[in-house]
Amino acid sequence: MTVTKLDLTNHLYDTIGFKKAEAAELVDLFFDTIRETLARGEEVKLSGFGNFTLRDKRARPGRNPRTRELVEISARRVVTFHASPVLKALCNAVDHQDNVT
Repeated sequence: MTVTKLDLTNHLYDTIGFKKAEAAELVDLFFDTIRETLARGEEVKLSGFGNFTLRDKRARPGRNPRTRELVEISARRVVTFHASPVLKALCNAVDHQDNVT
């Protein structure tokens, strides 16, 4: 199952009682803040969830899989996510429960 922005909006509506428009705006603002922070070159740390970090990758040789032609893959910045120990423990506990039953 995939959790969407609409699912998050509905969860805020159901559990906290926000109006749907307010909940949708809050979810959008949350993700906008994360995007803007990363775009400024800063990392995002969400306690108990994980960290979004930026990593600069250098240019490197690559190959076009269709033509087998050598091409250079340009240098770029990528976003990586590292789950917190709390999130890892929760995921492993759920995974373990699923395998036991």
